Amino acid sequence: MKMKMKLETPQEVYEAGAVQKGMHWMVELLVAVLLFAVVTVGQTILLLPVQITLMLNDSDFMAAALAGDVNGVTALSMRLVKTDTMGIAMLFTNIVLTGMVFLFCRLIQKRKLRTLGFVKKNAAREYLIGLCVGFVIFSAAVLICVVTGALKLTGLSEKFSVGVFFLFLLGYLIQGMAEEVYFRGYLMISIGRRYPMWTAVLLSSVFFALLHLFNSGISLFGLVNLTLFGVFGAVYFIKRGNIWGISAVHSIWNLAQGNLYGIRVSGRASDCTVFTSSAAEGRAFINGGAFGLEGGFAITLVLLVGIWLLLSRPAKDSFAKEYKTLDNAQDGAL
Repeated sequence: MKMKMKLETPQEVYEAGAVQKGMHWMVELLVAVLLFAVVTVGQTILLLPVQITLMLNDSDFMAAALAGDVNGVTALSMRLVKTDTMGIAMLFTNIVLTGMVFLFCRLIQKRKLRTLGFVKKNAAREYLIGLCVGFVIFSAAVLICVVTGALKLTGLSEKFSVGVFFLFLLGYLIQGMAEEVYFRGYLMISIGRRYPMWTAVLLSSVFFALLHLFNSGISLFGLVNLTLFGVFGAVYFIKRGNIWGISAVHSIWNLAQGNLYGIRVSGRASDCTVFTSSAAEGRAFINGGAFGLEGGFAITLVLLVGIWLLLSRPAKDSFAKEYKTLDNAQDGAL
């Protein structure tokens, strides 16, 4: 199987570029940062009622607050942020991210939803395939860790709750879709209007990784793997020709990691897991240590193989002749 490094420019790029030309990549990233900042403010506002409710119902927090214990209040606030209740609420607030991207692309960039990857044809099928792909590739990384002794599945969790698991499922379905819409459907396509696809893929992937910079347990290896996941997601989007599949991959990847195998998701742990697991000390190179598997070589390996397999296959759908002609003309001008 021969791998072709050249990426075809997807139809979404042509359609978006036909309405509005792309800007310099630094301007595109600056706009993306500003959009993300607005989203963050909106998410913070939505989270305030949940956070206040948790504080008012936590006796230790209220005692520290009434006693004027600033250090205690700070420590307990951080503890509350790490609870499953807060984690689920944070996942659901990603609705704001999806909504803001829709509004920005429609009102400012004058783009149709089609240019974000929302293709009607075989949408359900593509989503189901994505769920299977995401589960298989993450489980392959778990298997590598188990076989090498870097990770041990210690049994069924006593803290598992069907109701909480279902809320995490819904939350990750929202979060996976939101992040793919933002990084692949919006940012990658926006940059691709002016630059070659590999430039758009790499810039959007590095940006994706850097937004995890302040996650608990983050490492250089973790940033590399997050960038690789971004590249995998971008190539998957381009090859399959829609947003559905990679959104499903992203969602099931996080759900399986945090709530099936009991592994930290980009540094964040959950009490509601089907299985419990423990990472072997001194094997952080393989299992990722405090950041979770995404900070280790097992994930690096499965992502590199996944990218190679994707690049070795032709795109799912061929473009119309006019898009092919435009692609060749664009290549000749670069």
